Amino acid sequence: MAACSVEELLAKAEEEEAEKLKSITVHKDLELEFDVGNLLAVDKNRIDSREVRNTKKEEFLRALGRDNTQLLVNEIWKLQTQRVGDAIVATLPEPTTPLPREKPPPKPRPPTKWEQFAKLKGIQKKKKTNLVWDETAKEWRRRWGYKRAKDDTKEWMIEVPATADPDEDQFAKRTNAKKERVARNEYNRLKNIARAQKVKIPGVGLTPKAQQSKSELAKAVSVAKTSTASAGRFQDRLPKEKPAKGTGKKRKFQPLIGDFSSERHKQLELLKVMDSKKPKLDITKAVNKQMREEDREEAAAKRRKGAGKKGRKGSAPAKRKGKGGKGQGGKRRGKPGKR
Repeated sequence: MAACSVEELLAKAEEEEAEKLKSITVHKDLELEFDVGNLLAVDKNRIDSREVRNTKKEEFLRALGRDNTQLLVNEIWKLQTQRVGDAIVATLPEPTTPLPREKPPPKPRPPTKWEQFAKLKGIQKKKKTNLVWDETAKEWRRRWGYKRAKDDTKEWMIEVPATADPDEDQFAKRTNAKKERVARNEYNRLKNIARAQKVKIPGVGLTPKAQQSKSELAKAVSVAKTSTASAGRFQDRLPKEKPAKGTGKKRKFQPLIGDFSSERHKQLELLKVMDSKKPKLDITKAVNKQMREEDREEAAAKRRKGAGKKGRKGSAPAKRKGKGGKGQGGKRRGKPGKR
């Protein structure tokens, strides 16, 4: 019994080993059609239904897939190969079988503004190593990312520059500067995408419009100038720059404590006007008022004249009534010589 069990174990082990080390030579009645560019193999051999019934369906499909895959791998090894690092890579030919797609293939990514400039100037990208030497830690670290070399965010003390405010928080200043850099990079990335998709980029101003009018640009300039700490009081002007419109005039009040001579002069002038028997007459204002009255009367006369003409033109002529007319109470005369 022990001998039989040992023989069975050895036979089972041999079968498993043979299963693992199957031959790479596979016999087919009809050769498979290969499209190595798409890694496609078409098997047109007839499947024997009796063989499928006699064996388990999963085992049959597994054996069939293994044989066809082996034939496809044999075809790949017939191609030109080269060693890349520790791997052997085969160069696939162009595919010959058109495969259906739900959507068209993606178009190549358009170059960014920097890539266009680099191509124009002949600037070539230099590949940098990922590891650099960190003098502080005395070890090789990553150039970017987590645990990078020369990481200033891990410093517990920052030297305050001589020109900076001694009460300013340098840690918060550095954090805000990093947030601004991240936001600027994200803005540039979105702008590149919009330029690649040929989308109109909003201009700089108060409203997000692609093309702004002259008044909107002037308003944006005035807002930018008045957004300083001095409310634009010390901002320089261009030689031919016009003052901003719609800003309004601010009321200026006299100081409560100061030179009282001007205030005394104004009060005396006001008393003289009130005490004089003849009121002070503004000639320009009076003339303008008279001219407006005359223009108003002339316009009213023209409207009345036009309304009268329109009424006479539209009225029908009155009918003539009498003995010989066609109206009531008149008789119609006949022709002479007839009664």
